[in-house]
Amino acid sequence: MTVAEPAAINWTPIAEAFTAVLGTKKVVRRKEELLVYECDGLTSYRQRPAIAVLPKTTAEVAAAVKICNRFQVPFVARGAGTGLSGGALPIEDSVLIITATMNQILAVDLDNQRVVVQPGVINNWVTQAVSGAGFYYAPDPSSQSVCSVGGNVAENSGGVHCLKYGVTTNHVLGLTVVLPNGEITDIGGSLAETPGYDLCGLFVGSEGTLGIATEITLRILQAPESIQVLLADFTSVEAAGAAVSAITSAGIIPAGLEMMDNFSLNAVEDVVATNCYPRDAAAILLIEIDGLPAEVAATGDRIQALCRQNGARSITVAADPTERLRLWKGRKAAFAAMGKLSPDYYVQDGVIPRTQLPYVLKEIERLGDRHGYRVANVFHAGDGNLHPLILYDNAVAGQLEAVEALGGDILKLCVQVGGSISGEHGIGADKRCYMPDMFSATDLDTMAWVRQAFNPDGLANPTKLFPTPRTCGEAALSAKFIDLPGVERY
Repeated sequence: MTVAEPAAINWTPIAEAFTAVLGTKKVVRRKEELLVYECDGLTSYRQRPAIAVLPKTTAEVAAAVKICNRFQVPFVARGAGTGLSGGALPIEDSVLIITATMNQILAVDLDNQRVVVQPGVINNWVTQAVSGAGFYYAPDPSSQSVCSVGGNVAENSGGVHCLKYGVTTNHVLGLTVVLPNGEITDIGGSLAETPGYDLCGLFVGSEGTLGIATEITLRILQAPESIQVLLADFTSVEAAGAAVSAITSAGIIPAGLEMMDNFSLNAVEDVVATNCYPRDAAAILLIEIDGLPAEVAATGDRIQALCRQNGARSITVAADPTERLRLWKGRKAAFAAMGKLSPDYYVQDGVIPRTQLPYVLKEIERLGDRHGYRVANVFHAGDGNLHPLILYDNAVAGQLEAVEALGGDILKLCVQVGGSISGEHGIGADKRCYMPDMFSATDLDTMAWVRQAFNPDGLANPTKLFPTPRTCGEAALSAKFIDLPGVERY
C-alpha cells in the first residue's frame, strides 16, 4: 500500500499570522538565519525549522501556539539549545517556539524560599539572584552557566548535587503552562504540597510533548554553614567504584559524588590545568559534604577512612571556597575538554545501580574495544548516572552510525543490570528507539494516553520520546510501536 505524499504547506499566511501578533522582529523566516536553530547540543542531528518565533510573554506563547493549531502545523519549544538528546531538534515543516528571550526573574520571595522565573532564565542566574541573602538553587547541570530553566524543566535535569538534593522535579513548585491547544493553565502552586493530581511532577521531564512552561516557581535552599570537598585518587577504576559503594552503604549521603577515569582527567588537565588531578590515577572521586561544621568534619573523616580502606592512594581536602571551585572546575569542564582530543564526541546518559559500577565500566571498555572507539567516563557516581563520551570524527563516513550503535549497546547494558536509558538528558530524538528495551508495549501505550490527553492533535514536539515506524524502522521494533496522533503508519 502506498501513502500519498502530504500536500506542501503554504507558509506565507502562517508567517503573516505570526507577524500580526508578535511583530516582525520576533519572527524568523530567512533560511540563513534559521541555520542557527537547526540542532541542539546533539549536533549530529540537524533539521531547519520552517519558521522560528521568539515570544517574550505567556500571552505571546499562547498566541503562537494557537496559530500552529489553526494551521495544523507542528511546533517544537526551544530554550538555550544545550540539550544533548535532540529534544529541541526541529522536525521538517515545523515551527520553533524559542523561549530564550523570556529571561526575566519575575519574583523573589526569600521568606518562603521561592523564586518565580521565565523559562529563558539561565540556571546559574537563580543562585546569583539569591546568594547575597544566603540562598541557592540546588539543581546544577554542568552547563548551568548557559542552560535555561525551561530546558531543565523539560528534561528534568540533574547535576552534581542531585544525589542529596534531587533533580529539577524536586525543586519545581508550580508552573504556568501553555497547553498544545493554546490555552493557559496553572499547575502546582507556591506551596510544596497541593491537593489533586501531581501535574507538576507529570509535566517536568515531559520534553515539550505536553505543552510549554512559561512561568516556573522554584524552591530555593539556604546555603549550608560549612562545605568541604575531597579529591581521592585510585590506582583502579574498580577500587574507586568500591569506595562509592562503601560510602553510600555506610548511610552517608554526600552533596555530590563524582567519578572521572584516567582518560577524562588527563583531557581536563590538558585544557583547564587545575594542577590538582593526579595524571597517573586510574580514577578520581570528587566528594562534596555540606551541613553544620561539626557534622561536615565528622563525615569527612569517615569518608576519608572508607576511601583508604578501598585503596585510595591520596586524598586532598578543600574547605576554602577558591580551592573547592578549583577542584570542581575540571569536572564542570569535562565535556568541553573532549574537543581537544577529538573533532566530535557522542555522549550517553544511562543509569545503573551503584553496585554494578565496576562491572559496567569494564563492559563499556570491552564494548569500546569491540567497536574500535575510545570512551572517556565522567559520571555522577553517587546515583549511578553514567556519561560515557565516545570520541569520533563525523567527517569520516560511517563513524556516526558506528558510535550510535556503540551508544545503544551501552544503554542496553544499563537496562540489563537494572538501570535506565536516561538520568537527566532525556530521551528526545536520540534514545526513542531504545524505549522498548526498558518499557513494555503496555507501558508505552499508557504514556501515549497521557500525551494524547494533553496533546490530542500530536502537534507539540512530535516524533520525540516514543518509537514510531518512521523514526525507528518497522523491522527493528515490530509490534512494539505505539499509535500517536499525527504520526503516519506505513
